[in-house]
Amino acid sequence: MRKYLPIGTVVLLKNGDKPIMIFGKNQICVKNNEIFDYVACLFPEGNISSDFNIFFNEDDIEKIIFRGLET
Repeated sequence: MRKYLPIGTVVLLKNGDKPIMIFGKNQICVKNNEIFDYVACLFPEGNISSDFNIFFNEDDIEKIIFRGLET
């Protein structure tokens, strides 16, 4: 079974200039029906609306800034 980063993890994407916070794993982007490892929102702003959701895969992560709660 695949091990995803925990919800609440804050990352910086490659070529990114602002941190984002993961709030979902194994997500489908309804705009193109593509499956991504994660969905995130801007940090520290939070989830403004679905128009600002950021879908990405593990390979897109440059740096983990903060690791969310692991159970």
